Amino acid sequence: MTVFNNNRFSKAVNIPNPLYQSLKGRYFVGQTEHIRFAAGINAWGGLVNPYKSDVNLFVNAFTITNHSNQPFEAEIWFNSIPIEKPMISNNVTPANTAILPFPKPEVKIAYAEFVKEIPRKGVMAFRRIVPPKSTLASDEDGKFIFPPGGSFIILLVSPNNEIIQAEVAFGWFEKNIRE
Repeated sequence: MTVFNNNRFSKAVNIPNPLYQSLKGRYFVGQTEHIRFAAGINAWGGLVNPYKSDVNLFVNAFTITNHSNQPFEAEIWFNSIPIEKPMISNNVTPANTAILPFPKPEVKIAYAEFVKEIPRKGVMAFRRIVPPKSTLASDEDGKFIFPPGGSFIILLVSPNNEIIQAEVAFGWFEKNIRE
C-alpha cells in the first residue's frame, strides 16, 4: 500500500499474523510420533500448556494424517486433562530457524496410544471425520487461545477393531501473558 503525503511516498506492508509471530521467534510447528488405536482403545495428540509457562497458547493450525484404509473420528477437546501417561514429542521446531539460538517453546506436544479412557473435564468442542489414506487440515488463525494449564487435545476414535495408525501435527504461537 502506498500513501501520498506532500508529494512523498510512504510504504506500508501488511503481513499475516503467523509470519509476524515467526519473525518474533514465537511460532512453532511439530507432530506426534505415529500413534495407534482401534475400537475401544483410542489415541490422542495435543498441545499442552504447562501451569507455570507464563504464556498463552494460540492454536494456528492442525493436521490429522490417517494411514489406514478406514475412516475414523477425531474429537477436539478444549482444556481437558490429558489421559493416561502421555509421551512428549521431540518432533518440534521453531518456524524461524534463522534466530540463534533457536527459540524453545513452553507448550508441549503430548500424545498417547491404546488409551481406554476419554478426556476428563474440559469440553469436546467439535468433531471431524478423517477419511482413509488422507490428511485432514484445519487453519484456525490463532483463534483458539489457551492459558497456562490449558490444553488442545485431539482424541482419535476408531469405528472398528482394525488397528489404525495416524499422527497429529500442529502450528502454534505463544505470547507471554504479561505482554
